[in-house]
Amino acid sequence: MTRRIVDLSTPIRTGHFRWQVDRQNIKTHGKDGSYVQASWMGWPIHGFTHMDAARHFDPDGATTGEVPMADCMGSAVVLDLRHAKADAPITRDHVARAGEELKAGDIALLCTGWDRRASIDEPAFWSTAPWMSAEACRWLLGRGIRAIGYDFPQDRCIRDFVSGDRMPAREENTTHMELLLKGVTMFEYLCNLGDLTRARVEFIALPLKIPDCDGAPVRAVAIEE
Repeated sequence: MTRRIVDLSTPIRTGHFRWQVDRQNIKTHGKDGSYVQASWMGWPIHGFTHMDAARHFDPDGATTGEVPMADCMGSAVVLDLRHAKADAPITRDHVARAGEELKAGDIALLCTGWDRRASIDEPAFWSTAPWMSAEACRWLLGRGIRAIGYDFPQDRCIRDFVSGDRMPAREENTTHMELLLKGVTMFEYLCNLGDLTRARVEFIALPLKIPDCDGAPVRAVAIEE
């Protein structure tokens, strides 16, 4: 049987309007006698495709190194939410209809196709996206999921962080309050979920091994068999 691997990771590019990426060559072929190229990069942990650990919102929560690797890989159900409207909440009914196949211990991958409707490199991606309602989060939690991934900015208040118009209250970060702080590992800013052709896939998103941290970049992939 042929295995199909789909890359779900957002490229880490310089020049992004939201996240500053510092990239430089500290060694270059043929320069100063060097026979290698060696790059240096730095960017925010919570930029591009990454994992959130509970420490992100809880000073006593689990750090990246304490998140079980089992939560970062395994059987995942793709919830087709491509009918979700722009600038509107994703409701309990939306996820209940799309997530009938979810079982306890599954990873939920929420596919709105938002990465195809707007570019993550542009403000419109953030200002016009759908967002998760508390009721939708609670339904997913009730299904016993252990991890969740999104291809859209999943909390409405994220747009306020991006625009700088105001500082949202902690409780406005709905998915973080209703899922992350209740034991569900989160993977943010996935892409290409719309390329998946099966409702159930194998998901792998291993975080970089950064001790005592609140999150980590991941290379996320889905495998269809």
